Amino acid sequence: MGGRYKCYGCFSLFNHSRVTTIEKFINTFLALYYMKIFKKNTKKVVVIGMGYVGFPLACSIAKNKNYEVCGYDIDESKINKVKNKISPVEDEQAEKDIKKVKINATTNPDIMIGAKYIIICVPTPVDKNKNPDLTPIIKTTETILRYLEKGQSIILESTVNPGVSEENVLPILEKTGLVGGKDFELSHCPERINPGDKKWNVYNIPRNIGSLTIEGNKRVADFYRSFINAEINEVSSLKAAESTKIIENAFRDINIAFVNELAQSFDKMGINLDEVIKGASNKPYAFMPHYPGCGVGGHCIPVDPYYLIQRAKKSGFDHKLLKIARKVNTNMPRYTVMKLVSALKEKGINICGANIGLLGLSYKANIGDMRESPALEIRELLKKLGANILSCDPHCNGNADAKINDILEHCVGVVLATDHDHFLEIDDWKSVEVIIDGRNCLNKDKILNSNIVYQGIGLGA
Repeated sequence: MGGRYKCYGCFSLFNHSRVTTIEKFINTFLALYYMKIFKKNTKKVVVIGMGYVGFPLACSIAKNKNYEVCGYDIDESKINKVKNKISPVEDEQAEKDIKKVKINATTNPDIMIGAKYIIICVPTPVDKNKNPDLTPIIKTTETILRYLEKGQSIILESTVNPGVSEENVLPILEKTGLVGGKDFELSHCPERINPGDKKWNVYNIPRNIGSLTIEGNKRVADFYRSFINAEINEVSSLKAAESTKIIENAFRDINIAFVNELAQSFDKMGINLDEVIKGASNKPYAFMPHYPGCGVGGHCIPVDPYYLIQRAKKSGFDHKLLKIARKVNTNMPRYTVMKLVSALKEKGINICGANIGLLGLSYKANIGDMRESPALEIRELLKKLGANILSCDPHCNGNADAKINDILEHCVGVVLATDHDHFLEIDDWKSVEVIIDGRNCLNKDKILNSNIVYQGIGLGA
């Protein structure tokens, strides 16, 4: 039998392309046997999803030699990068970590065989009508279903509304006949990751964990304590854990909407909101500054409130404040474009047919993540008005169509949508006559001295 089967570590490989069902069974048996013999002192962890959440998490777990870490994703390009020690996401810490750790990455779900912990880190988007789309979670859970074993802990990190773990995930897993809280544990530890943040990362951000049972919650919490150097807070239930992440982002959305509405009001009254916020911030208690801008992006703030809005509606409650906040923030790209149209008119320029530069496509500074970016909405609105658009973003390779000098030399109007460091270094705006600073980050006084029409968001212009 040794001539027909080869084992490398915990994986057995077929020498022949055609194998029988019995041969496949023998191969699986051999894989589990060698895993038991040679890896009895390690616990197998499978992280599903090698994106902005899953990949840094896998790297952090892999630093603890007590774990055999495996990464599973249906995106072959991401898996190939991990295999070649290249980070599939733009994350400075993860880019360093992958050089030092071992992650067995694959598109084969059989990797889940024998796992002690299976962690779900897949997207939770909304559809075109802003309704939660749980398809990625449901499909992932159905895949786990085929490999569920007694003693496993299934951990959901994806952001969801209260109830998803028990109402959607648990019933699927219990189709095996295994009982949650008895035969396996189901936990929720909502992800906390801030791409591009040099201070806060997967290692030092506190986490909240809720599970079906108190005992299982303690076990999963101790697992996270073994690779995270921050507080691991054990909450009383799955729903409590699910709620923490939703209200974190809803809180930010509401406060950003407040200052965005103030920006529109103060623009009309000629008041500089930035100065006002700085003044209010010197109060040593009960005030937290938020700042206006051309829109809210990313996969959290523009998405998560809809999960709570829709789930509450199902239970008979109408979240009016959350809906208003979403409406205000969603309107900011349009408000920004209208400021450009008005400013161009001051110069006697019609937006239709004008060359307009768009600085930035990603949703935040110094990263290339374009998920829900307001810059994309600004670009579409400019197109509808007939503008000739040149876009530039040094972090979004292949998505921008111009270099910065092309914009400065050929565009009469510019909208800064993302405050990349690269754009803050511009000294000579050349042919530009109008600038709309969607992040209030440029040197206003210097630009005005160049006889350029400059307007920010809420700067009283």
